[in-house]
Amino acid sequence: MSPDAEGEEKEGESPSRPGPSLEIRSFTGGAFGENTYLVRCTGTDRAVIVDPGAATPQLLDHVRSEGLRVEGVYLTHAHLDHVEGLPAVMQAMDVPIHLHPADLPLYQRAADQAQAFGMRLEGELPTIDHEIELGSQLPVGDCRLEVAFAPGHAPGHVIFHSPADGVALVGDVVFAGSIGRTDLPGGDMRQLMDSIRAEILTLPEETRLLPGHGPETTVARERIGNPFLIAQQPGERA
Repeated sequence: MSPDAEGEEKEGESPSRPGPSLEIRSFTGGAFGENTYLVRCTGTDRAVIVDPGAATPQLLDHVRSEGLRVEGVYLTHAHLDHVEGLPAVMQAMDVPIHLHPADLPLYQRAADQAQAFGMRLEGELPTIDHEIELGSQLPVGDCRLEVAFAPGHAPGHVIFHSPADGVALVGDVVFAGSIGRTDLPGGDMRQLMDSIRAEILTLPEETRLLPGHGPETTVARERIGNPFLIAQQPGERA
C-alpha cells in the first residue's frame, strides 16, 4: 500500500492532535443553591474558579485531591451568593480576583447584602486584583474565555464564553426556563432583556449555557421554551 494511502501518515507530517479544551465541574450549595464552577484546561493541571459561593469548600477539596493549580478567580458579578466563598479560597491559596469595575460598589457592600437577607458574611472579602475589560480574553491555562458585558441583573455583570468549546458561563442572566431577577439594587429589566438579546440569543443554538443557579441548558432550548424569551429573536424587542 502506498505511504500516502488513507489512514497512514504522510512522510514528514506530524499526526494532528486536538487543541486544549475546557473541562467544567459545578459545585452547588447554600441557601441560594448557587453553582460554583471549576474550569480546567484539559491536558494541564491549571484551572480557574468562577463565582465561588457556599459550595467552595467542596470545590477546594476536589482541587486538592486532583492536584490542580488554580490561577485565578473570575466573577460574573458581585452578589453575595457568588462571592461568599472567597474567604475560603484566600485561606487556601493566594490567587488574583477579577471583577468588572461597575460591580465594585456591590462587592464592597457584601456584608450589607448578607444582612438584608438575614445572613452573615463569614470572613472579609479580599481586595479585587484586576478589573475585567470588555472584549478581553481571560486565560485558563492554555485555553481562553471571551468576556461579554451583560448588565441588567447587576450593573457590571459579564458572561464568559468559549466558542471553541460551545459553552458559556452566564451567571444570573438567564436560567433554564427563567431569567435573572431585577428587583435587587442595580437591577434593570429592560437592560437585562437587551443583554439577553445581544449576548445570549446571538450565540449558536447548540451553545451550552451554565447558569449561576439550576441545571445547564442551551440557547435553542431557551429560545423555544423559556416563557420570558419565546417571543424574542436577536435584534427584536418583545
